[in-house]
Amino acid sequence: MPDLLLELRSEEIPARMQRKAAGDLKKMVTDGLVGAGLTYEAATEYWTPRRLTLDVRGLTARSKDVREERKGPSTKAPEQAIQGFLRSAGLSSVDEAQVQSDPKKGDFYVAVISKPGRDAQDVIADLMPSVVRDFPWPKSMRWGAASAQPGSLRWVRPLQSILCTFGPETEEPVVVDFEVDGIRAGNVTYGHRFHAPDAIVVRRFDDYVAKLEAAKVVLDAERRKSIIQDDARNLAFASGLELVEDDGLLEEVSGLVEWPVVLMGEFEEAFLGIPPEVIRLTIRANQKCFVTRPRGEDERLANRFILTSNIEAKDGGKEIAYGNGKVVRARLSDAVHFWKTDQADLPDRDTLVESATRFALDLAKPLDQRMARLDHLGVTFHAKLGTQGERVARIVALARELAPIVGADPDEAARAAVLAKADLQTEVVGEFPELQGAMGRKYALIQGETASVAAAIEEHYRPQGPSDVVPTDPVSIAVALADKLDTLVGFWAIDEKPTGSKDPYALRRAALGVIRIVIENGVRLKLLSAANGGADLLSFFHDRLKVYLRDKGARHDLIDAVISPEEDDLLLVTSRVAALGIFLDSEDGQNLLAGTKRAANILAAEEKKGTAIADAVDPALFAEAAETALYDAVNQAEMETAEAIQKQDFSAAMLALSVLREPVDSFFEKVLVNDPDARVRANRLALLARIRSATGQVADFSKIAG
Repeated sequence: MPDLLLELRSEEIPARMQRKAAGDLKKMVTDGLVGAGLTYEAATEYWTPRRLTLDVRGLTARSKDVREERKGPSTKAPEQAIQGFLRSAGLSSVDEAQVQSDPKKGDFYVAVISKPGRDAQDVIADLMPSVVRDFPWPKSMRWGAASAQPGSLRWVRPLQSILCTFGPETEEPVVVDFEVDGIRAGNVTYGHRFHAPDAIVVRRFDDYVAKLEAAKVVLDAERRKSIIQDDARNLAFASGLELVEDDGLLEEVSGLVEWPVVLMGEFEEAFLGIPPEVIRLTIRANQKCFVTRPRGEDERLANRFILTSNIEAKDGGKEIAYGNGKVVRARLSDAVHFWKTDQADLPDRDTLVESATRFALDLAKPLDQRMARLDHLGVTFHAKLGTQGERVARIVALARELAPIVGADPDEAARAAVLAKADLQTEVVGEFPELQGAMGRKYALIQGETASVAAAIEEHYRPQGPSDVVPTDPVSIAVALADKLDTLVGFWAIDEKPTGSKDPYALRRAALGVIRIVIENGVRLKLLSAANGGADLLSFFHDRLKVYLRDKGARHDLIDAVISPEEDDLLLVTSRVAALGIFLDSEDGQNLLAGTKRAANILAAEEKKGTAIADAVDPALFAEAAETALYDAVNQAEMETAEAIQKQDFSAAMLALSVLREPVDSFFEKVLVNDPDARVRANRLALLARIRSATGQVADFSKIAG
């Protein structure tokens, strides 16, 4: 079966767009082929900074003939209806339609539409111009003389050539002939713009890849990544160092080069006096380079960095490495200036006295000065929620309140909270916002804050995603909870809640952060009182908790059975779900579930009918020994379950309920609930209600599947 090779070559495509663009090309082309009645065995997309490539294998050479019968109106229908049918079916008169009969509805018109199959080559030629013109680039441009004409082609960067060949392996492939804005498809591409700028004639994918490789272009992005990573590791190792891995940077750099050449540069050791995070981000953001560290070191960096060139230089890359080193030194000089400035007094310190007094800040300390300035400047947090200073005041109060609950010192929690946002006014964070928190911690330690206070300044942002760790130090826990709860309560108060896929203030992440901190640290916290939130916010927490527990493997029906609308102790809910799951995996649990659900179903049916149910069980009305046995077992189970729940021992609560298994089974086997005697029936229904009440202390068994 034939194969299709397609390449769209342009000037440099931004690295961040390449992977998605290649995927879009694959989807648009394959959807178009399938929509035209063709099938294919496999399709693989490739990309470099200057080309998007698609390799489609096993494409059918021709689509099948299609015969369609389209039912029309009755032959007695109004002329207007008949003419509308003829137009929609592409018929010029009723003579071209067939007449069929229906025993009930009589005669009606039928249009028989035959569509002959099409050669794949013709389908591709018709499809590709629209694919190119309608390509979903986030940003695109026009260029050249044609750009002044309405409807001229837009592309992410000027499109330079189109390659499109088609045919089976056993034959010479043909060029699929089509044109887009003056660019005609052919069988020619070009290699590396410096090392191999001449035209390359290709036939199909295999020789296309080989000829590009010979022309200094590595087509496969994953292979480019492997080359960069392996060469970088080896180069670092040869210098007695190790590479600081960076998957995001590796992805970006692989999209900047077609022929990766890995080199090593260096800078003065004096720059190592600034924090390694600052060095790494400076070199990463400005030069797209990797940093190295001495072998076995986790924090300390080396004064060597790894860069990736797109050229094999005659001098082995010495000038390229030297040039990058000059730029890195300049950038690091800026970073040194930022670092030193942040530890010096602010020039406007005298204007910050009022703010310093409000927050009990010490203006002799640099980080305190930055917090005072944050308040003094009245930096807005949100138009409806006030300034950053006002928000910090709320977080301080809440952190102090939460501290005893999580085992933290209230004064330390308040101190950490008051400094938590101070580094937003530092020069380093202004240059690298992703270092907020981390720089606050470093500056806090320099000015003599306790380890717990410093850690909380960094860790109160955590967890920032499902894979991020949660804070474990009590002071960090108090400030992290206060920060996230203030955010949630505030945005709920102004009715800025997540809707559908939109969550501009990351409130789902904040709620999940609260849940993870509480559960993974074993914190008993009443959310409604701690956050001063309403039922609507609590319901939001419940939804996030369900997602969290399901991701951990919990059954959705067990979660629903345990969560009640007013339950605001999330750790309690989690413990109940875990214990219930273990219990229901046992034979006692399964049998009790069946008996309890049977009791609940009978009760529900009788309640719906309005059948009388006694307010309390009267043992004097028992006629069977099984009634007495169940009554005694329920009394015992209710008491022991309540005691276990009071101690938060849910395994013991389940064990207490397990004694109901045999007497419940025996009751339903030997006792007729709907006794003819109304008093006996009402008493037995009351006994079933006691079963529901006893098990309901742990969960609503009616919501459990099985």
